[in-house]
Amino acid sequence: MTHLPDLSAADLAALLASRLCHDIISPVGAVQAGLELLDEMPNDPEAMALVRRSTQSAVAKLQFARIAYGSSGSTVAQIDMGDAKTVAEGFMSFEKAELHWEGQRAYVPKNVAKLILNLIVIANASVPRGRTVTVRVEELEPRLRITLTASGKPLRVPATFRALLGGETMAEPIDAHGVQQYYTLLLARECGATITLAQEGETAVFSVERD
Repeated sequence: MTHLPDLSAADLAALLASRLCHDIISPVGAVQAGLELLDEMPNDPEAMALVRRSTQSAVAKLQFARIAYGSSGSTVAQIDMGDAKTVAEGFMSFEKAELHWEGQRAYVPKNVAKLILNLIVIANASVPRGRTVTVRVEELEPRLRITLTASGKPLRVPATFRALLGGETMAEPIDAHGVQQYYTLLLARECGATITLAQEGETAVFSVERD
């Protein structure tokens, strides 16, 4: 099991809130910019398109965050993997990489769904110029077998994630940029699962296993 630095519940909540605000501020700011353009040029098609797409992006990110970071019901709630797939597709439709999701639809403990969604964020960040992120849900119960493959060039698995996964001592405390990667590994620990990373050429494979 990966050793993680100590982080209080209050600090974790605050850092995740900062991360969420960072993700949402860009599309919301674009909506504001589009509305200002419409004040100057009513019915301008480009301004309308900007407002429409930015609003869709903000909604997709919030729907994704509600499951990936939020409680989504009680602490013992289960989540439909079909719903997790839907919000993941919505989130990735505004990213450069194309998402492929393979596997069964079933209700799973919420932390399993949250773990997959958070790994999608890391896999997507690993291919900043895009190509593909593939999710394969091979087994959910009683064992857990899930793989995520990020393919693209350049391949850049976030350094904080690699350091945390390798159990390295962090030179700096966890900040808003690294908290999502910390949270992903925390979810894996809560699920009793192990994450391994294999990189070769333009491909990174994130494997989740629990016996």
